[in-house]
Amino acid sequence: TQMMAHMPERAVLEAISNTENWAQWGRHFGPPSRLGPQIKDANHRYVLTTFAYGCGLGPTEAARHLGGTVSADQLAFADRRHVDIADLRAASADLINLYARFELPQQWGTGQSAAADGTHFETYEDNLLSEHHIRYGKTGGIAYRHVADNYIALFSRFIACGTYEATYILDALLQNLSDVQPRRVHADTHGQSAAVFGLAYLLGIELMPRIRRWQNLTLYRSDNANRYSRINSLFSGTINWTLIHEHYPQFMQLALAIQSGTLAPSAVLARLNSYSTRNRFALALKELGNAVRTTYLLEWIMDDSLRRAVHKGTTKIERHHKFAEHLAFGARGHLRSNNPADQEKAIVYNELVTNAVALQTVVDQTQALHTLKSKGVSIRPADLAFLSPYATSKLKRFGDYPTDLKPEAMPTCTALPL
Repeated sequence: TQMMAHMPERAVLEAISNTENWAQWGRHFGPPSRLGPQIKDANHRYVLTTFAYGCGLGPTEAARHLGGTVSADQLAFADRRHVDIADLRAASADLINLYARFELPQQWGTGQSAAADGTHFETYEDNLLSEHHIRYGKTGGIAYRHVADNYIALFSRFIACGTYEATYILDALLQNLSDVQPRRVHADTHGQSAAVFGLAYLLGIELMPRIRRWQNLTLYRSDNANRYSRINSLFSGTINWTLIHEHYPQFMQLALAIQSGTLAPSAVLARLNSYSTRNRFALALKELGNAVRTTYLLEWIMDDSLRRAVHKGTTKIERHHKFAEHLAFGARGHLRSNNPADQEKAIVYNELVTNAVALQTVVDQTQALHTLKSKGVSIRPADLAFLSPYATSKLKRFGDYPTDLKPEAMPTCTALPL
């Protein structure tokens, strides 16, 4: 409470403007020729465009609230001709790198693990990606996100409701452009597929999903000769090591192809899911996954701290979904475009806005902590662990937005008060 009292109120547009000034992420935007933006005060236009699309307002609604300084056509032109998905991902990576320089997020996580999960977005029914989602009971698609354990979003994409989410669980860890490179990924039960476990193992990624009803899964012995005095009844299968050894060269080729960028993990998993049960390579990869998953399940059963860590990771991404939805106040959870590329672009725009506001919040929290320290208030690391960049009580979303923004200087202190 004391810290919140020392934090200033921030408009979303103000946070976007400040972070662009600090990280200079607007340099990634521009026409394909890259000869020059040919827009007066281009970075300012990019800030307004990011606000319009990242908060779901759209160019027409945003122009009505920006004091007439920019038209809807000007915002739409900047989005259409100067910004693509690759530019947005590069801009978001700049924010992630700057965010990681502050000490406060290190109290929340090391950045060595991430969580993956999807949340529903409504779309028009007449749409290539639109499907009826059984659990949500609505028509639309899924914003599938990866969020690091220090609360920053690493990667976002838009997929169809009928798509098996685990197919895309490994892509973000290899396509993430930032300096935060986690090698451990948490997920809900959708991430427990044997094929995903096998492919993650080949790529050196530690897959640690939260598994409900694990009792229904098959645990595998290493060989038929092994019998266990206390847990023997848990095992109902045996690993076929001969099949795994037979496909070892293909496993290495697959891992190298993915690491080099020739193949995406999602493409491999989608192809494996379409294979018949007679395809020996698909069976071999699943057999490898069965061995890795059995080891993980035994650790999951025995280690209470592991279950708490996985649950904590998946809880963070659920909080991120709510925060991102809070910032997409103009869309109200609805994507207006029927173009699949524009739909994914809207999700990545929202990621950029979310990371900008999270960075601004960490800056304000760090400065507030220094103010409290100067007043003699004791600050314990254990208390800092309960903070997060998802605070909204000081965040202003509505009203007329000033366009004569004067970005603040980059704070010189990134450390916590001693």
